[in-house]
Amino acid sequence: MTAVEHELLREQAFVDGRWVDADAGETFPVVNPATGEVIAEVPRMGGEETRRALAAAERALPEWKHRTAKDRARVLRRLADLMLEREDALARLMVVEQGKPLAEARVEVAYAASFYEWFGEEAKRVYGDTIPTPWPDKRILVTKEAVGVAAGITPWNFPAAMPTRKSAPALAAGCTVVLKPSEVAPLNAFALADAIHDAGLPPGVFNLVSGHGTVVGEAMATHPDVDMVSFTGSTRAGKRVAELAAHSVKRVALELGGKSASIVLDDADLAAAVRGTVNACFLNSGQTCSAHTRLLVPESRYDEAAKLAVEAAAGFTVGDPFGGSAKLGPLISAVQRERVRDYIRTGIDEGAELLIGGAEAPEGLDKGYYVKPTVFGRVDPHATIAQEEIFGPVLAIITYKDEDDAVRIANDTLYGLAGGVWSKDPEHALSVARRLRTGQVDINGAPFNFLAPFGGFKQSGRGRELGREGLEEYLEYKAIQIKPEAPSV
Repeated sequence: MTAVEHELLREQAFVDGRWVDADAGETFPVVNPATGEVIAEVPRMGGEETRRALAAAERALPEWKHRTAKDRARVLRRLADLMLEREDALARLMVVEQGKPLAEARVEVAYAASFYEWFGEEAKRVYGDTIPTPWPDKRILVTKEAVGVAAGITPWNFPAAMPTRKSAPALAAGCTVVLKPSEVAPLNAFALADAIHDAGLPPGVFNLVSGHGTVVGEAMATHPDVDMVSFTGSTRAGKRVAELAAHSVKRVALELGGKSASIVLDDADLAAAVRGTVNACFLNSGQTCSAHTRLLVPESRYDEAAKLAVEAAAGFTVGDPFGGSAKLGPLISAVQRERVRDYIRTGIDEGAELLIGGAEAPEGLDKGYYVKPTVFGRVDPHATIAQEEIFGPVLAIITYKDEDDAVRIANDTLYGLAGGVWSKDPEHALSVARRLRTGQVDINGAPFNFLAPFGGFKQSGRGRELGREGLEEYLEYKAIQIKPEAPSV
């Protein structure tokens, strides 16, 4: 790591305003996926340390909750400014712990910082609504209050954005937070805790614990003082969180897996549609829950679409994420690399046409967890690679007979997180988008907008992040009935 990256490197957890080690002194390694080298050792914390962090959040809740929304927004704005001041160092830290190209990492840091400013300002707008009633002798005051102690559990694919997507609305709403980042890529979350400390949040308002989900995450989900759990990760793990949280009837928000379809209608600009879908599939080396991993094209346009997809995929060079020319960095770990390679082998075994890529290591990359960008053609809609989330740079091209068939195929998975529709007629595209059972649909490659709510249908989760709806997840409504005093005689 460079000196700049060392400047932000923390190897302790953050509890009640202090940097702490695990009680037993145990650690686990953080590995650079581009080289396989250990770059840090962070605390392997257990249930007792997690409970102390939750107790700190509970103690800090009354003071933080009863600050004005304007005061909380001021602190969060300072936090956003600190992240932007450290943007380059945070991005470089992200590259070595997660492997995405440096340019993508810089975009993510700026994107992550913007959440603190936006949610802080939005919280100022949503507090204290007064609702008039039709009866002249009484009125109702409806207030919105913080849910309480919020536990956030985040994945490794967006190490800066995911912790802020959970902590920003929670803190803006007046909640206190205990965050567990992925043990695979926790270093940006540690650097975030450093910025939070410097921004002046009171001790206990934000706490960071590191450890395995089966220990730390389960302690959060079961603890009676936790009022809400927000989890992003696999559908399997999300089901476990929901099961544990149900025993204390705490609020749960889940953002889980996806198998998103990009539907190219007959009248679409095929070149733009294929290029846009490949970009949406391969972003972050395919390690994105909302990736458009299924390209649905009319049977009559398959040959042309396949040729365009191969050309687009060939432009995704794989290599050193610091190198400047590589569009794809490594996958996060050796385990994830082998998982993706197994899916590629399964696709071949089940009869899909391998158009480009494959399970072999990319040439010249002997170290690191790299996978070739891969495109399959003529994939059966029920094939494994068309139904299961791969989380790697693997695209499946599926043909359809007519528009109804395309919608049926798109909806025919366990997931419903995202999708796309391409057409030269925006109204036509909108009519198809309305038929998709998914939480987000992009028309003609429209860019992601964090002002819009993000979340899924079916086994892609429940609840929403981002937008005003993402703030509402952390608010409780209270109705106060006020009876006027009797008029004086």
